[in-house]
Amino acid sequence: MLPKMKRLRVSAISYLNTAPLMWDFEHGLAVGSEFEVAYTLPSRCAARLKDGSADIGIIPAAAYTSIVDLLILPGVAIASRRAVRSILLVSKVPLANIRTVALDNSSLTSIALLKVLFAKWWGGDRSFTLLAPDIQQMLTEHDAGLLIGDPALRVDRSQYITYDLAEEWIRLTGKPFVFAFWAVRREALKHAGQDLDLAAVFQQSRDHGLAPENLKQIARKWELRMGLDQDAIISYLTENIYYYLDPECVDGMSLFFQYAQECGALPRAPELHFLEPHRVAIL
Repeated sequence: MLPKMKRLRVSAISYLNTAPLMWDFEHGLAVGSEFEVAYTLPSRCAARLKDGSADIGIIPAAAYTSIVDLLILPGVAIASRRAVRSILLVSKVPLANIRTVALDNSSLTSIALLKVLFAKWWGGDRSFTLLAPDIQQMLTEHDAGLLIGDPALRVDRSQYITYDLAEEWIRLTGKPFVFAFWAVRREALKHAGQDLDLAAVFQQSRDHGLAPENLKQIARKWELRMGLDQDAIISYLTENIYYYLDPECVDGMSLFFQYAQECGALPRAPELHFLEPHRVAIL
């Protein structure tokens, strides 16, 4: 007897940089009866995959080290091949003088990346404290604060010394950095429709979201929420974020996992396993 088909529960992030990825799901173009979408924080996406309350999630890359039996959906990522603008170390003092760092607790990957940068290149004698992403509060008792996502984009960088973590990683390694990707629980695939090409669904949603006319709609929607003009939003989505999990990005991610393990920022990552194209059922 074939397993009973169920709607796949998708855990997504309500950040500007994920908006193009969610285009089809928010505009009725994805296979509507196949998915149930809920929005949360990056770290919570990982937690929902881990506890089985979600089947597919856009997870911080670091979460792959702690969740068993995941398959990466090929071809789609939130990555950067240049300064990313939305992952910032914001400081009151020059880098060499930073001793205490407040960490935005919403992304495991950015925290691990910061610890790698300190341990391998900047000097590792720092203390870290998790705090909510309010830069003024962070800097009240700390030398610097790590901001992630929309709060980082809203920072007035003329008021502080700032370091773009993706830009620093690329400068020091020569490789892109992957912040997040779609992953699916292997067990959940047993209950998906046999004719559902998951990889194609998520790749097509990305492609539609990046179409110029749709980027304009995204920019109009997010303009007031972000306090950025539409041109700045489109520039961020097209120039700072790279949405393709290509071989160079996979190499960069593997190097990050290696360095993060070496400096104790993350446990050892399992081998990277990708969902095969045109397959959903792995029994």
